[in-house]
Amino acid sequence: MNAIPILNMPSKPDSSQFDNQDWEILAQHWYPVARIEDVSTQPQQVKLLDVKMAVYQTAAGEIHLVRDMCPHRGVPLSKGWVEGEQLICPYHGLHFNGAGKCIKIPAQPELKKISERFSLLCFPVLLRYGLVWTSLLARDVDNAVLPYMPTWQQPDQQSILPPYVDIAGSSGRQLEGFIDVAHFAWVHHQAFADRNNAVVPQYLAQRTDYGLHSEYISTVSNYPHGLQHLAPADFLWKRVFDVYPPFSALLSIDFPNGGQLNILNACCPTSHRQTRLFSPLTRNFDTTGDIQAVYDFNAQIFAEDQHMVESQRPEDLPLDLTMEAHFAADRSSALYRQILAEWGLSKRYTV
Repeated sequence: MNAIPILNMPSKPDSSQFDNQDWEILAQHWYPVARIEDVSTQPQQVKLLDVKMAVYQTAAGEIHLVRDMCPHRGVPLSKGWVEGEQLICPYHGLHFNGAGKCIKIPAQPELKKISERFSLLCFPVLLRYGLVWTSLLARDVDNAVLPYMPTWQQPDQQSILPPYVDIAGSSGRQLEGFIDVAHFAWVHHQAFADRNNAVVPQYLAQRTDYGLHSEYISTVSNYPHGLQHLAPADFLWKRVFDVYPPFSALLSIDFPNGGQLNILNACCPTSHRQTRLFSPLTRNFDTTGDIQAVYDFNAQIFAEDQHMVESQRPEDLPLDLTMEAHFAADRSSALYRQILAEWGLSKRYTV
């Protein structure tokens, strides 16, 4: 865990299309912005709620997140580089330490006390499930509310982190699609589902202290079509969804013979109607199998969902339940919308 002090607080960028109140509410929560394995001593730009950040790793292995703008002349620090534990601006060579303080201005090497105005805006960092998590406004790293995925570090589980997916669509729409059980037969019929098995049995969705919980039992197998022969004919598939608003949800699927697959759907709302999706997963079966096959199947599923999310109208997730029609299988998504509305997000939700 890396607790970098926040030297000052960010505000909504002028170019952002988020509603002001929506931005303020969403900026208080935690989101993944990068895979740990993708972070290096070469700074790279990531974005959260339209705020551009530079993520980098020092020689000692510390991961830092700073606003991607030098306070001197506004050059992106992601164009710079790291020397030891210091981040170097490419324009005038200013040196910044891990706390964001400017400790050297090469043009004035005799300067003993450098003004705090040269300090960087730093963001807190949490490393969990193979991801770098941060918040724009939250300060308390120790009490950060993140999704709970205990299987990630369990010795009998294989932990897998596929590549992220960039979606030209709303994080709210994407998350709602992930917890939607009625779309399996129609959107994923080429991957695992069957359009002749489209009935959604009754299921319960209930509020929790973290969001909502639902359990759905059906005969829809989760094996890819090429492996459907592995599913016993009388096996009932149990899928448990734990939703952590605003944009994360954990799906746990019971497989035959005590197998279990856990998939974390973790959205980073990079911009207005732009989402970077991370999907850490664990399984306790086929743990020596082909990882590329897992990547490919995961990519197929999310590509099928992405096509729907990017084509939905309105693009925003309507928190006013009267704006769209609903049927019984929508109880999870309706409850999800109600929770977001109770947070104070606008009825014409702009993510």
